[in-house]
Amino acid sequence: MRLHLVDGTYELYRAHFAPRPGHSDPSGKDAKASVGIVESMLALLHDADEAVTHIAIAFDNPIRSFRNDLFLPYKSDEGVPPELRSQFDAAEDAVRAIGASVWSMREDEADDGLATGARMFRDQVEQVRILTPDKDLGQCIQDDRVVQVDRRQKKVTNESAFRAERGFGPESMADFLALTGDSADGFPGLPGFGKKTASMLIGAYKAIEQIPANPAEWKVTPRGALQLAATLVEHREDALLYRKLATLLDTVPLGCSLEDLEFHGVPRARFERWCDELGVQRLKTVPKRWQS
Repeated sequence: MRLHLVDGTYELYRAHFAPRPGHSDPSGKDAKASVGIVESMLALLHDADEAVTHIAIAFDNPIRSFRNDLFLPYKSDEGVPPELRSQFDAAEDAVRAIGASVWSMREDEADDGLATGARMFRDQVEQVRILTPDKDLGQCIQDDRVVQVDRRQKKVTNESAFRAERGFGPESMADFLALTGDSADGFPGLPGFGKKTASMLIGAYKAIEQIPANPAEWKVTPRGALQLAATLVEHREDALLYRKLATLLDTVPLGCSLEDLEFHGVPRARFERWCDELGVQRLKTVPKRWQS
């Protein structure tokens, strides 16, 4: 058994902005993203190499969470194209129509749902595969038991590959992001800290608190160490806040068991009704495994 945990929000955005023809439902409402995510998930569910047995797809709905209360500029629904925002609920219904489980996140984020799912079920399956290129999810990687998959790049990252690429372990990813910032999530990091410098320091000390205030005591010598050390002292509280923003929760109440996430095939009647409602008859003919 292997559990696929999918970043539905990423998939939805990718479908909306993909350079492919648009689609409107029979009423004229934009449905490009909803149709696109269904096509993407059908491809995943019938990919022999991925061999999906259990699956959950997590969505941010809305794109606000408790983190916005901690840091006002944190990512939100502001700036989301209205034609995309109007499909958030519809996309969840579309995914249910193909027989996949949906985690719709309200106070927490989709990433928190994915992190929780990885923790809850990693010892019950051969492997948990987290499908997203989002670097935040790197903190969930564990040996070969929990891996991160970038479908577009056809890249699978386990813990040894993560350490080789990053220079530190998954448990330190939030500390790294606290120093470098994360433009996708809307927090800036600390002035002067690039990826190379942050990797060097986090690789040596694992956590922000473990970095000595005096750069003369550092095990590593990044360029501009004196200024970097001064910045760490001056912006310590900022760094700890950014780390809190970057740290994924793995205790979100999901209210499901592994059995609930088993993929039994596409429910024919429900899926074909969805095709009729969206005006995508062509998807009825795509080869698929139907529920028996």
